[in-house]
This record gives sequence, C-alpha cells and structure tokens, in this order.
Amino acid sequence: MKVILQQDVKGQGKKGQMIEASDGYARNFLLPRKLAVEATADNVNKMKMQDKAKAAREAAEKAEAQAVAEKLQGLTVKVHAKAGTGGRLFGAVTSKEVSDALKEQYGIEIAKTKIVQDEPIKSFGTFSLKCKLGYEVTGTLNVVVCEG
Repeated sequence: MKVILQQDVKGQGKKGQMIEASDGYARNFLLPRKLAVEATADNVNKMKMQDKAKAAREAAEKAEAQAVAEKLQGLTVKVHAKAGTGGRLFGAVTSKEVSDALKEQYGIEIAKTKIVQDEPIKSFGTFSLKCKLGYEVTGTLNVVVCEG
C-alpha cells in the first residue's frame, strides 16, 4: 500500500515522502496513529502543492538572506565598551551586544546565534565577524569597538 508520511518514521522515511508499506503495517500502525495518509490522487496533489509552497518559501528566505548579506557589506557597527588600564576591556564584547548595536544603529535584525566569533573580543579596534544567515549564505560584519 502506498502512503504519504505525515511525520518522520524511523526506518521508513521523512515527513512528506511517499513510501510503499505493507498493508498490515499501514492499516494497523501508520494510519491509526496519524503517521501517514493513504496515497490517493487527492492526497498526492496536496503533497505536490505543499512541496511547491515549501520550495517557494525557501527561495524567498534565501533571497532575503542574500539581501541582508549585501546590506552588511559596507556597514560598520560601533560598539562602546569600558576598559581598564592597558586598553583591555572589562569582560568581552559578545555577539548579543553586536546584534543589539546592529539593530539600534541600522535597524537590521540578526539573531545573536548567527554571528560567529572565532574568539571573544577583549580589546579596542576593528574586527570582522562572519554572519551565517542560512541557506549557505554568509555575510561579513565590520565591528569597531571604542571606549564609551
């Protein structure tokens, strides 16, 4: 019996996949637990429409990520930090502070988890940080840490 999976089923397949399952397994396990629906013409068309919508949504999100990457290209974000003697900062400049400064100065919202810091920023100066925007799109963000 052909069925379309509604959820990931271990050993069978992923959500949205059409699989061939034995009649008993489908009738007694998959269908009653709402893990799958029978692959009727109507359900197959619905699955194809959902796949199209998902592809369109992913394309739009990728285009948006590329637009944000292009915006970041020429921007320099200023982050103010307090320091002690010798120019060393009290603590470090975190990705949350960089994210908040970017939102405040330019209105661009990037989650702190998407900003990649190889090592913590513990001194004044200019730094380049990578931003993983999703869909293999990365942008470079220039950050200037100054006293304030």
